[in-house]
Amino acid sequence: MARPIDRAAYPPSLVIKRLLPQFVGDPEGRTMFEREAALHAAVRHRNVVQVYASGEVGDEPWLAMELIDGCDLFRLLRRLSSDGRALAPGLATYIARELLSALESVHTARDVGGQPMGIIHRDVTPSNVYLSQVGQVKLGDFGIARSMSRPTVRGAASDMLKGKFAYLAPEQVAGEPFDHRADLFALAAVLSETMLGHPLFGGSGQLAVLLAIRDCRIDALRQASTAMPDGLLAVLERALARSPEARFPTAAAFSEALTPFDVNPQAARAELGALVRSVQATPSVEQMQAVRDSARMLRAPRASAVAEPPMDAPSERTTGEYTAVSSFVTTAGGGRFGPWPFARLVEAIATGVVGRGDLVDYTGRGLQPIESIEDLARFLPTMGATTDRVTGVGAPEFVDEVSTTALVTVLLRVVEHAATGVLFAEGPAESRRPLHSDAAAGRKELYFVAGKLHHVASNNASELLGEYLVRRKILSRSELDFALAVLPRYGGRMGDTLIGLGLVGSLEMFRAIREQGCDRIVDLFRWPTGRLTFYSGQTAPHVQFPLDLELPPLILAGIDAAFPAEAPLAAWRDRLDGLVVPMSAPPPNLRTAAWPATAKRLLDYVDKATPVRGVLTAVARDGTTTVNDALRALELLIAARLLSFEKPPRAPG
Repeated sequence: MARPIDRAAYPPSLVIKRLLPQFVGDPEGRTMFEREAALHAAVRHRNVVQVYASGEVGDEPWLAMELIDGCDLFRLLRRLSSDGRALAPGLATYIARELLSALESVHTARDVGGQPMGIIHRDVTPSNVYLSQVGQVKLGDFGIARSMSRPTVRGAASDMLKGKFAYLAPEQVAGEPFDHRADLFALAAVLSETMLGHPLFGGSGQLAVLLAIRDCRIDALRQASTAMPDGLLAVLERALARSPEARFPTAAAFSEALTPFDVNPQAARAELGALVRSVQATPSVEQMQAVRDSARMLRAPRASAVAEPPMDAPSERTTGEYTAVSSFVTTAGGGRFGPWPFARLVEAIATGVVGRGDLVDYTGRGLQPIESIEDLARFLPTMGATTDRVTGVGAPEFVDEVSTTALVTVLLRVVEHAATGVLFAEGPAESRRPLHSDAAAGRKELYFVAGKLHHVASNNASELLGEYLVRRKILSRSELDFALAVLPRYGGRMGDTLIGLGLVGSLEMFRAIREQGCDRIVDLFRWPTGRLTFYSGQTAPHVQFPLDLELPPLILAGIDAAFPAEAPLAAWRDRLDGLVVPMSAPPPNLRTAAWPATAKRLLDYVDKATPVRGVLTAVARDGTTTVNDALRALELLIAARLLSFEKPPRAPG
């Protein structure tokens, strides 16, 4: 990969980028390093950090890069924040438009053959924005950039995101396909941060930040809009739209929308240069305080220094926070359980072994009703939920026995009416597959908000998050045991516990919780018997992680799980000569629902009466869809009253 050095062609001062020693022998690390050099070479622009040369010394690769005499945007923003300041909108807009100019060059880059490379930077964050003493703005670090025009090191696995999660786009957080518009979302988040003085998407933990991104919660930006020029908020709202289709199509279009707010680029460049020089020349308030603290510690008598152990040293107090204090339960029926650690008590509540009306001696505090103990009440299921009714609510809107047909019917009704409510599923005890012997009938509670899946509760102990992660081999059994031991320290929240302990990454946890919700619904399609009851208007209490999942893909996945792979073709064998016909007045919400790709292709193809064989041939033509997959999607669209089946016309005579 060597590119020869012509010393006369380069400035006297350069930056030499090298692989960390632990990655020198790693094939993937070396390949990513080589790809970074290639992508930099393909992009030559005044707002992109230049790579002059690359090569190897011995077995170690290197890049010779442009030296930016200044600081990165992260350091500048941190300095301004410590001084109680933020960037003025005009200066923030100047920085954003310079970066958009860089991104336009990145996104439109072509290879030596003139073919578009489809580069996505994937790490547009303040620490990768370099600012010079003369006010230049440059985008750097293509270490995790991706070119859509060639396969990457790990194929599909390379879509795993490695960028800083607070600047990801909603589709990246959800693990969905993404394109260059994810970079534009990240740039809008950076622009917002420069004016707010703090990151746009915040929360009490990493999962909370990811949820804020997924839901595009930009209330902080709207609250600060009074300090912005008229119209700037509308531009940012479009750039931060949840759907990529609603955002600006290109970096150039985004930049054009910002033109009215970049009132004097020359003055902004001079002001930015002065700020950068100030950051380099004078220490921040933070730095000065650190110096004063260090001096005070040096002057303090030795005895007082010894009296307080360092923060990372073990102490009796720290150890005591991990000490497990058992709890005891007395049920309304007279049963007694315990001593139970916190994790076992939470599991008993979640699986219905312990419930409302039971008394708990929680960590030695004396017997109290479980619903009055804040740490435990949030794990309780809905008040008064039974197989037949919800206390204080009228008759259910839907009651049926568990079957694939009934599940498809009720879930499609939720989508059609954009319904908010709860579906109770009660099954036989064997449907629960408990980890412990004190089992009850199987129960799931499916909560919906505005036609989407909001939350799924289950009393199946094997469906608890920790057990689910072990089953998926994301977590080992010993790691789960350790997390359970310290669960109270994180308020009983398994996700936050595992992230806090460094056992599972935040993005991996985010997606695992969503997949767990999907799997809980799919499992319901496998129940042999049971009862379904739907109540409209009911919402879930204490939901820390709203799923916000579209139902049509879940319905299709459930149908797949309920029947053998070859079942659709066997069922349709005598109907293949019939016709598929579009409905003249399909339910509006169902027509515009988020159908899986195969179902979308069916809807797009069938615009008139079409032979079933022709539909299957057309949909399966690209090789990614089997005939059985197409038939399952066809059955679902017929159930949704978007298509219908007609027998073939009789032959004359």
